[in-house]
Amino acid sequence: MTQGRPLLNRRLTEFGTTIFAEMSALAVQTGSINLGQGFPDTDGPEEIREAAVRALRAGHGNQYPPGPGVPELRSAVAEHQLRRYGLEYDPDAEVLVTTGATEAIAASLLALLEPGDEVIALEPYYDSYAACIAMAGGTRVPVTLRPHEGAYRLDLDELRAAVTPRTRLVLLNTPHNPTGTVLTRDELAAVAELACERDLLVITDEVYEHLAFEGEHIPLASFPGMRERTVSISSAGKTFSLTGWKIGWITASPALVTAVRSAKQFLTYVSGGPFQYAVAEALRLPDSYFDELRADLRAKRDLLAGGLAEAGFGVYRPAGTYFVTTDIRPLGAGDDGFAFCRALPERCGVVAVPNAVFYDHREQGAPFVRFAFCKRTDVLTEAVTRLKGLRAS
Repeated sequence: MTQGRPLLNRRLTEFGTTIFAEMSALAVQTGSINLGQGFPDTDGPEEIREAAVRALRAGHGNQYPPGPGVPELRSAVAEHQLRRYGLEYDPDAEVLVTTGATEAIAASLLALLEPGDEVIALEPYYDSYAACIAMAGGTRVPVTLRPHEGAYRLDLDELRAAVTPRTRLVLLNTPHNPTGTVLTRDELAAVAELACERDLLVITDEVYEHLAFEGEHIPLASFPGMRERTVSISSAGKTFSLTGWKIGWITASPALVTAVRSAKQFLTYVSGGPFQYAVAEALRLPDSYFDELRADLRAKRDLLAGGLAEAGFGVYRPAGTYFVTTDIRPLGAGDDGFAFCRALPERCGVVAVPNAVFYDHREQGAPFVRFAFCKRTDVLTEAVTRLKGLRAS
């Protein structure tokens, strides 16, 4: 304490150490298999790693790259959006490279919010959303995805009812972490209609865009009236299994990119110069790469989801992402996901994450626990074997 007040800004007092740090430390302490944090345990394509080495040796990006990102990557992002989704962006005015998607989210919220503005976010949500909204002085308004017939669903009436005269924007994540929901064309069309009707901005977190196992990923910016009011965010980490590189980007209209860049330049300004050149090459990999990645993770999803069901969990098989959400109540384990996850390493040598940390309405997520399947097949097989011991414990 100094001058009689806490050191931490009061906007951040509700946010302590992230659950990921706590559970990862517990995994190390107990020698458990860490299925809590969503990072792969194998590196991305060798040719892309070699591209980063070439850039380093050639002196490409070793000094400050251009503030908006290296031209090669901005062009590759624009080409990717056009090739995959038919969305045309000017790489010079409508693409901004960021330090991962997390900085893109933070910079977008800091740029576009005034204190008191309301932000609608689908809960459960990635934990940085709440902290970034708070840092920007906004007020988060959660709209809860609820389990229904083996999947999580968006209640469009609840979404519409959440909009008030103070609503500035909607923060949308699809494919959705942690539930694995992939919003349908009809759901996205309804969101687009609402945004246009109420003159709302939308930030879309699309980092799992290439990991939709059922259905298809459809960018919200592709719907009528949405291109000029949507900030689309993605990154290289999940698509290329290079989460440590922290290379992300936004695509948006020139006015929105200019606004976000005004905030971003005072966060990191620039980062990851050599990696930007390598990611430019990664985005130009043939479609077969993306197809094989999706097929591999679909098989891993099925392996882990099947093992969790056999162990006695209630399982919500995800339509996308890295994660399986489970219900611990069928195990007779009560409905306290925190206590369950803290005890799980000692019980069977596996680490998971309680979904309640992703909710404002903690009671809504209390009995649900998330497991990551972006691991080697042998690791998942061993985890499944260990989890089966829960029935006997």
